[in-house]
Amino acid sequence: MSLAGPAGREMQMAGHNGEPAVLAGRRDGVRWPLAVDLRGVHKSFGSVQAVRGVTLTVGTGQVMAFLGPNGAGKTSTIDMISGLSRPDAGQVEVYGMAPRQAVRKGLVSVVMQSGGLLKDLTVAETVQYTAMLFAVSRPVGEVLERAGITAIAGRRVGKCSGGEQQRLRFAMALIPDPRLLVLDEPTQGMDVAGRRDFWQAIGDDAARGRTIIFATHYLEEADAYAGRIVLISKGQIVADGTAAEVKSLAVGRTIRATLPGADAAALRAMPGVDDVEVRGDTVLIHSGDTDAVARRLLNQTPARDLEITSRGLEQAFIALTGDGTADPARESRAAI
Repeated sequence: MSLAGPAGREMQMAGHNGEPAVLAGRRDGVRWPLAVDLRGVHKSFGSVQAVRGVTLTVGTGQVMAFLGPNGAGKTSTIDMISGLSRPDAGQVEVYGMAPRQAVRKGLVSVVMQSGGLLKDLTVAETVQYTAMLFAVSRPVGEVLERAGITAIAGRRVGKCSGGEQQRLRFAMALIPDPRLLVLDEPTQGMDVAGRRDFWQAIGDDAARGRTIIFATHYLEEADAYAGRIVLISKGQIVADGTAAEVKSLAVGRTIRATLPGADAAALRAMPGVDDVEVRGDTVLIHSGDTDAVARRLLNQTPARDLEITSRGLEQAFIALTGDGTADPARESRAAI
């Protein structure tokens, strides 16, 4: 697998669990081609180049998080994979065919963040009507159970919470038993238990050979549940690998220490310190040489309870996408 940082550096790495990053696959005894194959894809909106030469392959059974700041090009890329738009240049294939053809065959389902629901229908009626659109579909009761909404089957959609409506969209997406699920902010509005149950269901589906691509602003979900993370910035892929591989591209570590009355300016002036955060009596110091900074803290300040950790996915996100203006954990999805 190739990881490329903003400076164009590349590293060849193995995929998740040491397997090749890109795999065709077998399901039900049938060999399937790549789930997704993008080659040199470009997409513009007027003078705005939303996607600039993206090449990306996704193997059968992978769970891939597609992350990027607002305006990075991830929505435009997902729309092309989903058959909602066509590239200006380059080629997009889903299971060896045009995306719209794959959608018509029921191979692809998309779970959007909002819209697409009739508020006067019940949950069960919504799924039943969706099933009527397909020549072959999974039983309604089965998908309601898979989505965890059997108990509210008789409830009108307009009376459902945001999280329940998102689970309903998930149930609708499961009706044709798709090979590829594309999820846009899939757990938006769900409570903690709902999010946990949702990802358990997704993991079970992936184990059976279903391919999952999801966009989320919950970076901890990408860290915990994605076997592969792809970061896009300014229309180009800047990192592609496991969570650990992507994190390793963010140079430096963090020192957490207890230091009442900390002088942030004085700490920033220490050699090797990149940034300082003060949270009450706790300080977080980011540095490329944490060992040296830790020695100075212990010898020159009353700091105690020092803990040194590697930078997390959020720091990697900011470092690799150059998006230091906002907290990515609270970002919403871009329009392009």
